Amino acid sequence: MKLISWNVNGLRAVINKGFKEFFKEIDADIFCIQETKMQEAQLDENILEIFEGYNAYWNSAEKKGYSGTAIFTKQKPLNVTYGIGKEEHDKEGRVITLEFEKFYMVNIYTPNSKRELERLDYRQLWEDEIRAYLLKLKENKPVVMCGDLNVAHTEIDLKNPKTNRKNAGFTDEERAKMTELLNAGFVDTFRYKYPEVEGKYSWWSYMFHAREKNAGWRIDYFIVSENLKDKIEDAKILDNIYGSDHCPIELDLNIN
Repeated sequence: MKLISWNVNGLRAVINKGFKEFFKEIDADIFCIQETKMQEAQLDENILEIFEGYNAYWNSAEKKGYSGTAIFTKQKPLNVTYGIGKEEHDKEGRVITLEFEKFYMVNIYTPNSKRELERLDYRQLWEDEIRAYLLKLKENKPVVMCGDLNVAHTEIDLKNPKTNRKNAGFTDEERAKMTELLNAGFVDTFRYKYPEVEGKYSWWSYMFHAREKNAGWRIDYFIVSENLKDKIEDAKILDNIYGSDHCPIELDLNIN
């Protein structure tokens, strides 16, 4: 089974930057996107025809042009859930869960702690709630979770760890929450396959020619519950695909 996750930084913007071709060519079984930045009412024929042959599920933020997630899947899920059942977290369209026979697929767009870390306290609360939500799902069946999690977990997950120690996405607090999640019985699929690989990133700032210099961060993940780790065939970062400030990531999972 081929799974893709991509923060597209605005679906309408990325459509004409190679997204359409990539979506068709990659032919994923499940394709998750974050930061759709649109409401369902804005879907037109141009967009809908791309996803022909897929079941599509959208979770938009109440605020227009902000956040939002979507999942496209060839196989129809048994159930679909939007959000995590907590009103304070569910206004921004950040989570979609599909239940399949053998696993849950959870697409997540984690809130950024922002400059000056003004949203760090909220982010910490979010992390606790998400972890509790995933653990509850895991009691029932295995979990595959993906998305832009807005954290570089270890020093090899970004180009310049020393100068970013107190910046959003690399604070001790955010990194500790990721450690807590993994310690609760989850596996970072890319690091499971490639524990020591450096220089593989999924996000680059639009400033300072960061992508040309590969001065990036690995903040997009496929994370699976521990009982799925033997089914991981490969975990890839598709850094040759442009169109957004993030690149897509791929998980090949033997779970059919």
